[in-house]
Amino acid sequence: MNSNALHNAIDADQLIDAIGDAIVISDASGAIILWNPAAERMFGFTQEEALGQSLDIIIPERLRGRHWAGYEKTMATGQTRYGHDVLRVPAIDKAGRSMSIAFTVALLHSADNAVSGIVAVIRDETVRFQEERELRKRIAELEAKTQT
Repeated sequence: MNSNALHNAIDADQLIDAIGDAIVISDASGAIILWNPAAERMFGFTQEEALGQSLDIIIPERLRGRHWAGYEKTMATGQTRYGHDVLRVPAIDKAGRSMSIAFTVALLHSADNAVSGIVAVIRDETVRFQEERELRKRIAELEAKTQT
């Protein structure tokens, strides 16, 4: 199968719905325009609840100023300093519970090559983050014991 035939055989909607990571796309203003089933499971908001809302629904209040400053700069310059880096940040779910997420971002462009939005592919790393924190705490305790 050549690459064109393969590309045509892939149903983008099916892929977005089937993938296990959350896929969230926001427009240039930061309004959510795509929210896949994995995002529903991860954050607790249904697609109907999330679409059209600000990304603030998943950003802890204390981090919003910094987030929006970077978002607006990215929209204005058409560049993100994160490229393909995995970002790890706190988030919140519908119930207001704290989460630790890891994600990558990519810029989306309109037909005239202007930045039209951002896609984020997100994974919930809350359990892994808590386990690492507990391990660091245990290591510090053991190191303290060996020094006494």
